[in-house]
Amino acid sequence: MARFDEVKATFWGEGLYGVQPPLTDQAVQDAEVQLGVRLPSSLLELLRGQNGGVVAARWDAFPTDTPTSWSEDHVPLDMIMGIGRHDGQSSLLDTGYLVEEWGLPSPLVLLSGDAHCWIALDYRVCGRQGEPSVTWFDTDMNSELALAADFRAFVEGLTSAEGFGVDGSDGDLPTH
Repeated sequence: MARFDEVKATFWGEGLYGVQPPLTDQAVQDAEVQLGVRLPSSLLELLRGQNGGVVAARWDAFPTDTPTSWSEDHVPLDMIMGIGRHDGQSSLLDTGYLVEEWGLPSPLVLLSGDAHCWIALDYRVCGRQGEPSVTWFDTDMNSELALAADFRAFVEGLTSAEGFGVDGSDGDLPTH
C-alpha cells in the first residue's frame, strides 16, 4: 500500500480534461457552503496540486473483495472532479443535481463517475462535518460497496488497473 504523499506526488495524469481553475480558499469555502459538508483535508491537498482531472494510470483502480458490475476485483478511478465552473466541465458542485437525478442517497459528494456508477464521499454515518467514508454506488444494480474508511485511506489503496488484467475497453465482468 502506498503512502498518501507518494500517491499525491504522482496522482494526476496528463491533459486538461476535467481540470478546473486553481483552487482558492474562497472556492473551498463556497463549495462547502453549497454542498453543506466539510470536505476532507486530504482531498483538498490533492485538489490544490491540480483542481480535478484525469488520474494517472498508476492510480486508476481501487481493489475490492466483492464483485461489482464493473469487475470481479476492483472499481475504476479514471478522473476526479475538481471544484469550480469551467467550460462545462463536471465539478463536485454538480453533486446536488446528480444525486437527485440518479436517485442516490444523501448526504454524498460525488468524486468520479458516469451516471451508472459513482465513487463518492459518504457522509451518512459521520454527519456533514465529520470525516466521510468512500463508497461505490451502482445505480443500474441499485447497490453500494464501502471502499475505504476515509479519503486518505482510499487514495493509499489505489493501484493500477493494469494489475487486474484490464484492457480498458469496457466494464464487463470477465468471462471464465
